[in-house]
Amino acid sequence: MSSRPSDSSTSLRYLSAVPDHHSSFEVPALDLQLSISMRPIQPPSDCVLAGPICASLYDDVMPETAGCVEALKWQAAEQIRLAAIEKAHAERVREMTRREMELAQSEFARARHMWERAREEVEKAERMKERATRQIADSTTAATCMEITCQSCRQRFRP
Repeated sequence: MSSRPSDSSTSLRYLSAVPDHHSSFEVPALDLQLSISMRPIQPPSDCVLAGPICASLYDDVMPETAGCVEALKWQAAEQIRLAAIEKAHAERVREMTRREMELAQSEFARARHMWERAREEVEKAERMKERATRQIADSTTAATCMEITCQSCRQRFRP
């Protein structure tokens, strides 16, 4: 048994059959990669299929390729599992982005409403100023002067 450490996972190699002088074939080593990370799984270095995978369904399965087929099936299942995890994560991100867009749109609408209200108040104040200025101009001919003050800050108006 030998072990080799990698970045964030440990890969262990076990011999599935011990070769001796009585056996006519040797089963390839099974590469177990136990990982917590999301890094891609490295294929076993000694697992190479000579023919198509489907051929083993109809012919007698050679014991040396059976382990490789199982390893490939396991890798395919692992890739499907990782793809499902990534798809779920992408869906969560998409949903969060949609919510943020809705929130931004509602904040923008609220800001636009506040800006329009402020613009209306400024227009109202300008109309009051014009009216007061006309009253002062009309009253100067009558020799009476009125003092105009701002309602909000109580400062005196200077034309």
